[in-house]
Amino acid sequence: MKLTTPAYQIMEARSHDPFSFLGRHLDDAKRLVVRAFKPRAEKMWLLVAGQKAKPMMRVEGTDFFEVSWNSGDFETAYQFRIEDKEGHQWQEDDAYRFAPLLGELDLHLIAEGNHYQKYHLMGAHVRECEGVSGVSFAVWAPSAERVSVVGNFNHWDGREHGMRVRGSSGIWELFIPGLCAGETYKYEIRAQNGDVFEKTDPYAQQMELRPATASVVCHSAGYAWGDEAWLDERPKRQAPDQPMSIYELHLGSWRRGDDTYLNYRDLAHQLVDYCRWMGYTHIELMPVTEHPFDGSWGYQAVGYFAPTSRFGTPDDFRYFVDYCHRHGLGVFLDWVPAHFPKDAHGLARFDGTALYEHEDPRLGEHRDWGTYIFNFGRNEVRNFLIASALFWLDEYHIDGLRVDAVASMLYLDYSRNDGEWLPNQYGGRENLEAVEFLKQFNCLVHERFPGAVTMAEESTSWPMVSRPTYLGGLGFTMKWNMGWMNDTLSYFENNPIHRSYHHHQLTFSMMYAFTENFVLPFSHDEVVHGKRSMLEKMPGDDWQKFANLRLLYAYMFMHPGKKLQFMGDEFGQRTEWNYDSELPWAESELESHRGLQTLVRDLNHLYGEIPALHAYDFDSQGFEWIDCNDTEQSVMSFRRKDGQGHEVVVILNLTPVPRFGYRLGVPCHGYYEEILNTDAAMYGGSNVGNGGGQHTEPLGWMGLPASVVLTLPPLACIGLLRSHE
Repeated sequence: MKLTTPAYQIMEARSHDPFSFLGRHLDDAKRLVVRAFKPRAEKMWLLVAGQKAKPMMRVEGTDFFEVSWNSGDFETAYQFRIEDKEGHQWQEDDAYRFAPLLGELDLHLIAEGNHYQKYHLMGAHVRECEGVSGVSFAVWAPSAERVSVVGNFNHWDGREHGMRVRGSSGIWELFIPGLCAGETYKYEIRAQNGDVFEKTDPYAQQMELRPATASVVCHSAGYAWGDEAWLDERPKRQAPDQPMSIYELHLGSWRRGDDTYLNYRDLAHQLVDYCRWMGYTHIELMPVTEHPFDGSWGYQAVGYFAPTSRFGTPDDFRYFVDYCHRHGLGVFLDWVPAHFPKDAHGLARFDGTALYEHEDPRLGEHRDWGTYIFNFGRNEVRNFLIASALFWLDEYHIDGLRVDAVASMLYLDYSRNDGEWLPNQYGGRENLEAVEFLKQFNCLVHERFPGAVTMAEESTSWPMVSRPTYLGGLGFTMKWNMGWMNDTLSYFENNPIHRSYHHHQLTFSMMYAFTENFVLPFSHDEVVHGKRSMLEKMPGDDWQKFANLRLLYAYMFMHPGKKLQFMGDEFGQRTEWNYDSELPWAESELESHRGLQTLVRDLNHLYGEIPALHAYDFDSQGFEWIDCNDTEQSVMSFRRKDGQGHEVVVILNLTPVPRFGYRLGVPCHGYYEEILNTDAAMYGGSNVGNGGGQHTEPLGWMGLPASVVLTLPPLACIGLLRSHE
C-alpha cells in the first residue's frame, strides 16, 4: 500500500473524507482492494461469503490493513475478523463499505431550513442498511475539518470512525454496523484551527444522567400509545370557548422519594390523581429538555430532542404523557428557543465557530443569563428549533408549548444599554429574524397538529401576539398576561386601608383584556429570588393573609382569561419555592392551608362546569361591569356571561370590613343562589354570607332592572347565579 495524503490525514485524525481511502476501491490493475484502519488490531482477515478468509496485510509502522482480490462484483458484502494483541477475536462489518443514507432532497431541504422532520435523519438512529443492523449518525458542523463518532465501542478514539462530509451542506454522516440502542457516544470535532473537542449530539433523543454528558443511542421500538380518544377530542377540548386551568410544576420538586427523583411513571400516577381531584384541566411542565445544571430549572438546555434522564427513559416520559391523556389531563411543555448555555459539551461554538449563535456578542449573548442567543437568521438554526418543537408534539403527543422569554427574542436591545446592541436593517430595535421564526413556528404547529396550543411569555406591549399571522400577528394561541399579574399582585400587596387609592390597578386590566387571548399566570417566577411565596405577599395577620389569598384566587378564576397556578400556590406554601426539595406537603394538612386548597378545588370545578365563566374568556361579550367605581369601599362587581342567557354575578370586597345591606343591581328578577363565598367556614373564613342566596327586589339599581341586598363578607369574593326554577 502506498500511503497517500488521505491516509496521512486519517492517521492524524484530520480527514474530512475517510471513504476516499478506506473501504473498497479499485486499484490501477482494476482489482478490488479493501483497506481498514484499526488502531487496536494485531491481525485482520477479510471474510466474504462462500470464500476462504483472506489475511489482510498491515502496512509496516501503521494501523492500516489491506487486502485485494479479483472479484467481478464491486458490491460484494464482506466483514472483518479482527484479533487484538491479547488474542481475542471478533467479527464486524466495515463502516466504510456503506453508501450515504441522506438523500439529495434531504440535504436540500435542510440547507433551506424546511426539513421539519429532520429528527428522523439527524442524530443517531438504529436502522438496517443493506441488510445489516447498526446505527446511523448525522450532525451539522460546516466549519469542522474533521468529525468522528466516539464511544466505548472505539475506546473514544477519534481516528477510528471518521465521518464523511456531504459536500457544501455541512452535514457529516456515518453508518456504524453492529451498534445498538443504549450505546453512549459523542462527536469528536477538529476545528479549522486544530483544536479538538467532544460535543454532545444536538439531535440526541436520549442523554446520560448528569453530571455525565454523553449522548445515548435511543431505543427505536415503537411505544404502544393508548391516547387516541384524547387526540381525537383535543381540538374541541382546547378550543377557545373551553375551560383551561393549568397546573405548572417542576417535576424534580413536586414530589420526591427518599430524597431522590421519582420516575416519570410514578409521577404520572401521583400527579394525575392529584390534578383530577383538584379539577385542573392541564399541567405545564417546566422544561424537561435535557440540561446539565439543576439550578437552571431546565431553562438552559443542551438536549432539544431529549427528555431529561433525571426521571427515566424516553419511553418512561411517553408513558407519563400517555397516562395523563388517558385520564383526561392535557400536557404542555415549557420550551426555550431564546437562548442556550455555554457548557463546553453543548451547542456553544459547536464546530469551533459561532454556529448556532451569533459571532458578535451584541447580537449573540444574554449577559444577564450567561447564555448565547440563537441566530434566527440562519436556515439550519431556525430549522433545528422548529424541528425540536414539532418533535415534542409528534413523538411525545404534547398538547402545546409555552415559549419562554419571547420578549428577549423580539427586541435587539432587550436588557442592553446604548452601544451594547445592533439595530436591524431599518435602524429599529425589532429582531426581524426572530419575528419571522416565531411566525413560522406557530404556523407549522397549528397546521400540522390541529388543536395544539402555543403560548407566549411576552411581557411587553408587542401587538397581536395571539393573532393569526395572516392578520399580521405572531400566530400564538395565547399570551401570558404579565401586566395583569403585576398589577394584581401590586394591588394585593397593599394594606387594605390604602387600597381605595389603588382601586383602578384592578379595573385597568379590562381596558385591554380582549386585545389578546390571555392566560392569567401566577407562575414559578413570582415565588422565587426573594419575591416571597404567594401567601407571604399578602398583608395583615395570618387570618388576613389567607383571606386575601382566597380573594385573589377567586378574582383570577372569575376574571376573563385562562388560568395558571404554580405548584404549592394552591395550598398556600409559606416559603419560597426551592427546586432542590419537594413541596412542604405537610402544610396542606393544616386547617387554613387545607381550606385554601379546598377553595381552589371548588374554583376549578365552578370554572369548568359553568360556561359563563369560560365560554367568552377571549371575547368582550362575556364580561360587563356592574360597578367598577366604588373606590371608597373598595368593592367591585361584574357579570360573566355565556351568550345563552346564563351569567354569574361577581362581587369583590377588598377590605376586611364586612358590608351589610349592600345593594347591588342585577339584570333579572328572581332568586340568586350564592354559588361562591370565599369567606365560608369550609375554606377557613368567618362564615359571613347570604344564607345560600337572595331574592331580588323590584328596585332598579346601577342601571339594571332589579337589585339584591347583600352582606359582603370581609376580604372575600361572592358569586351569584340566578336560579331558573
